[in-house]
Amino acid sequence: MNFFLETLKVIVLLVYYSLESLVFLVVPRRKKNVSGEIVLITGAGSGIGRLLAVKFAGLGATLVLWDINQEGLNYTVRLAKENGAGRVHSYVCDCSKRQDIYRVADQVKKEVGDVSILINNAGIVIGKRFLDSPDSLVEKTMEVNTMAHFWTYKAFLPAMIAANHGHLVSIASSAGLCGVSQLSDYCASKFAAVGFAESIDMEMRTLRKTGVKTTIVCPYVINTGMFDGIKSKWPHVLPILDPDYVAERIITAIRQNQEMLFISRIIYVLCFLKSFLPVKASVLLLDYFGSLDLMNTFKGRPKKE
Repeated sequence: MNFFLETLKVIVLLVYYSLESLVFLVVPRRKKNVSGEIVLITGAGSGIGRLLAVKFAGLGATLVLWDINQEGLNYTVRLAKENGAGRVHSYVCDCSKRQDIYRVADQVKKEVGDVSILINNAGIVIGKRFLDSPDSLVEKTMEVNTMAHFWTYKAFLPAMIAANHGHLVSIASSAGLCGVSQLSDYCASKFAAVGFAESIDMEMRTLRKTGVKTTIVCPYVINTGMFDGIKSKWPHVLPILDPDYVAERIITAIRQNQEMLFISRIIYVLCFLKSFLPVKASVLLLDYFGSLDLMNTFKGRPKKE
């Protein structure tokens, strides 16, 4: 195909895909049935992971729940069963350790079967200035928030490719789209998680594995305790997010095969502006929304959690 014809083809498809996206803003996409799917959720012992488990339970999915906290896992299992889960399997797994991930993954494949929906949700945050962050905690942040995604994909993606069926979900963050003071390691880990998930999506497309879907989730601060103490400067514009609302949006995005999900919607606008505004203008906006000193009131979860 010559340059003119290929350029024309690209222009036509760009217009078509853009119009298609606008239509789906008004007419919701059809939701796929997840009943019988084997859904693995990391960090399922609390927060968004727990809520996702409960909601998938009500949809008839087989649940595989991972967390480092046995007590938290037990409570999530109980909630899932109370909400109609037929099959729930829980495993203590330290997502900062590659060999632990591989060991538990092999156990899951033997005892439950091939995972068809993988939700990388486990995450940690230090919340200190870069020079005050202990090396060991910086490494752990990268191991849990980023490297764990590599190892879970290595463990479960081959079966999805073989069946041309599956869904890879990365619970990233709006901090994976924009740098934030006192979140250098966290932002780096979430930027990496977004880039990794996008790259795997591109690989699936080039391999023509259209049945393996990808959803990348970038929420603002969620009121789960992980970022306890943080307050929004303008809560009516950029609010601290309700966990149940976020979990419901994530479930809907997965069932509609939505590739990117930003919560709240104003993040779409801010990312667009950041792509072409001068740096000084971007910093001005960050300051306006309170992001420059967002972490000044950060407390985080109590250490026992």
